[in-house]
Amino acid sequence: MIKILFVCMGNICRSPTAEGVFQKLLDESELKQQITLDSAGTHGYHIGAQPDSRSQQAALKRGIDLSHLRARQVTGEDFEKFDYILAMDADNFACLDKNCPKPYKHKLHLFLSFAPHIKQREVPDPYYGGVTGFDHVLDLTAAASQGLLAKLRQQLQGGAKT
Repeated sequence: MIKILFVCMGNICRSPTAEGVFQKLLDESELKQQITLDSAGTHGYHIGAQPDSRSQQAALKRGIDLSHLRARQVTGEDFEKFDYILAMDADNFACLDKNCPKPYKHKLHLFLSFAPHIKQREVPDPYYGGVTGFDHVLDLTAAASQGLLAKLRQQLQGGAKT
């Protein structure tokens, strides 16, 4: 079983969106029994809260329901438990890297590194922007999800390591 954790700052916009987008893609694949997902924030601002209503609305337009997700903060155990810990931006990557024990640092990645055809390396935080920012997050996470799924498919079939 491969375990993936999507991470942003508060776990109410980008990381739950990435979790929802990847889950939909996973549900449509042959790998859904072999991969589990979660999301978390580097900060505990919104623990227990649903994803931002704008994230939920934008996702629902694409057939993705985020309403069951609840915000939580990254814990020390997450570094051991998850195989891939995917940060939405460099600041959250740095926060993860600072707190990650050395034996697990290889698990940390920027999520958009799985979409090398996109020049952007970070999923921008849409929280203080307009509605179009939430659609942009969906587009970026969909592209990275496709790349990640292809890597995981290869890993599961060929035994490649993270």
